[in-house]
Amino acid sequence: MRSEATMTAPRLRVVDPDEVAPRIVRAKAERSARRVMAMLSISVAILTVVGLVMVLSASSITAFAQFGSSFTFFKKQALYALLGTGAAAATARLRYQVWQRVWAPLLLFTGFLLLVVLTSSAAVVAGGSARWIQVGGFSMQPSELAKFSIVVAVAVILSRHMKHLDEQARWGVPILGIVAVFGGLILIQPDLGTAMLIALTVFVLLFVAGVRLRTLGLSFVLSFGAGMLLILNEGYRRTRFLSFLHPWQDPRNTGYQIVQSLIALGSGHLFGVGLGASRQKWMYVPNAHTDFIFSIMGEELGLIGEIVVLALFVTLIFAGIRIAMKAPDTFGRLLAAGITAWLGLQAIVNVGGATGILPITGVPLPFVSFGGSSLIVSLGAVGVLFSIGRAELAAASSKGGSARTAASKGASDRHRQTGPDRQK
Repeated sequence: MRSEATMTAPRLRVVDPDEVAPRIVRAKAERSARRVMAMLSISVAILTVVGLVMVLSASSITAFAQFGSSFTFFKKQALYALLGTGAAAATARLRYQVWQRVWAPLLLFTGFLLLVVLTSSAAVVAGGSARWIQVGGFSMQPSELAKFSIVVAVAVILSRHMKHLDEQARWGVPILGIVAVFGGLILIQPDLGTAMLIALTVFVLLFVAGVRLRTLGLSFVLSFGAGMLLILNEGYRRTRFLSFLHPWQDPRNTGYQIVQSLIALGSGHLFGVGLGASRQKWMYVPNAHTDFIFSIMGEELGLIGEIVVLALFVTLIFAGIRIAMKAPDTFGRLLAAGITAWLGLQAIVNVGGATGILPITGVPLPFVSFGGSSLIVSLGAVGVLFSIGRAELAAASSKGGSARTAASKGASDRHRQTGPDRQK
């Protein structure tokens, strides 16, 4: 008769290490992917909220002078933020491979909009540039959509020719044609800053794809030379470039924008003069709620506030790089890298112009500056990053599950080989 101790003893099984390891690897991969996506969402959300607050503060004087209400630009930006959040949610739910199929129609639609800006009566001219199309009570800027469309197109072309990167004509000719045509349409507006930003983003994509350094170096030299010719051959561009080199030689004319921006930044000191207490936004700093919102932010929030905002952009860039490195396929890697490069370079160019480190280009600070097209397209692009991150998470889960099944099967086979029947 079996004893009570024998009847109640638990049944023990030796767990093979190969059966446990895949679970640990999968859990680590999933935690890492979720952490990166959380970093991306939190940084973008905070930047968007900071942008709303700063648009309200920086635009209050101008809005009251033009429209009789200090909240005009803020209300529009809040609506743009809601639309951008919807765009981000939609693109995050889409499988990012969809963009491989629609890149050509998207590019043609963007080109059509750029032509409408130059030829249609619906175009809006401001500051000597035709960059906007009036739609109802709102205006849209097709060059913002062009940034995303070109990133998608170049990512598709490079991903299809990864085995033929040594044959530059196969992928170089279509990419050069796209950049030349769309860059030319943007230059005619004129908007040299956006055209140069697109060229830099494409250059980063070529580097990520693994194009030879010699080819990249030659492309950079030719692009830099073409850019300098465009700057020096146009009067206002040449004046702006020379004023960037020596702004204090003519602080009331050619160097006015940079000088007033530096005064705003210097007035903030460490902790700022207080939210809403900026003096430079009283018509001293031009375009205080768009191109130079970083200057007003520095004045009101001080160096600490600027460092926090820069840290948020660094977090966004880190998350984008991490998503690109872990993307399931080549197209996802290039697409994530292109979006990250575009947003990161645009932030660098804007902050560099506001601080006098780089020439003023007129590109907005992503998620912060006032502007519906910029905010909606940027948030939509972040949604695409989320889609790539979700694909990585799904791949990690599937890989872990497959490895666990294989390990369990192997352990079961070994158990059968060492069981009682085998010993007989």
